[in-house]
Amino acid sequence: MRPPYKITGKILKLVASISEKIGEVNSAHLNRPPTELRKKNRIKTIHSSLEIEGNTLTIEQITAIIENKRVIGPKKDILEVKNAIAVYDYLDKLNPFNFDSFCKAHGILMHGLIESAGRLRSKSVGIVKGSRVAHIAPPSEMLKPLMNDLLDYLKNDEDLVLIKSCVFHYEMEFIHPFIDGNGRMGRLWQTLILKDSYPVFEFLPIEALIKERQEQYYETLGKSDNAGESTVFIEYMLEIILESLEELLNIQNVSLTNIDRINIFKSIAKNDYFSRKEYLKKFREISSATASRDLNFAVGNGIIEKMGDKNTTRYKYN
Repeated sequence: MRPPYKITGKILKLVASISEKIGEVNSAHLNRPPTELRKKNRIKTIHSSLEIEGNTLTIEQITAIIENKRVIGPKKDILEVKNAIAVYDYLDKLNPFNFDSFCKAHGILMHGLIESAGRLRSKSVGIVKGSRVAHIAPPSEMLKPLMNDLLDYLKNDEDLVLIKSCVFHYEMEFIHPFIDGNGRMGRLWQTLILKDSYPVFEFLPIEALIKERQEQYYETLGKSDNAGESTVFIEYMLEIILESLEELLNIQNVSLTNIDRINIFKSIAKNDYFSRKEYLKKFREISSATASRDLNFAVGNGIIEKMGDKNTTRYKYN
């Protein structure tokens, strides 16, 4: 069953702008950002998503945890960060359309924080805002059918992935399938859905902008609840996505390392053989000698295999 929403002129305009920015990102070799930028953005993502949920650790403390340094802070907050690091590191193994994968991610994210980590809630819940109940979530016996319907929509509906990722985020929050951790799961799963089609989203800190507009985030969730459809929330999230891409493109003097170039080219070559000339065509800013050094480094480290000699040399990723 298709969740209720409308495709407005604003949504179409935002989707067109986002598609244009993704093209610019690919042209600037930022579809898989340089190593240091990926690390910095991943830290911003974890910090912002957990700060929305009340985590008190700073970016510096989260950086220290990633670097396996000792951090002094609330045990719960430290565990939340360690779990978030683990689930984002596990992202490549998760299937955005699979229910078991969805529960597995929640299990990692909430490990040691709640007893039912990775399992659907078994009781009814209401979302309280101030002194009033803002939302009564569906009863527990409806959760698995509702989530299966939502995942089926995500996999099979013909609407654009950009739109479906926003719909999933909203609908999952509405269903509230877990006793805790639904907000961070909604944001994580939208990243996973987008990453499946556009690699740049794996390291794009969308959550940082959500945190900056946290009041609007909850306001649009509430407006969508009241309207009985996710249109307003889709518009909000597409604006966030567009601004995140614009921020990425505004980064000046991005210099790629040999590893960065090798990783970027892997998404182009896939399992096909390629030549040094084809590698150079993608990275026009480097010399033939640099291209040769990149490829020799990749061969020496078992990243690619080399066949042939001189003009007949071909390479293939392992």
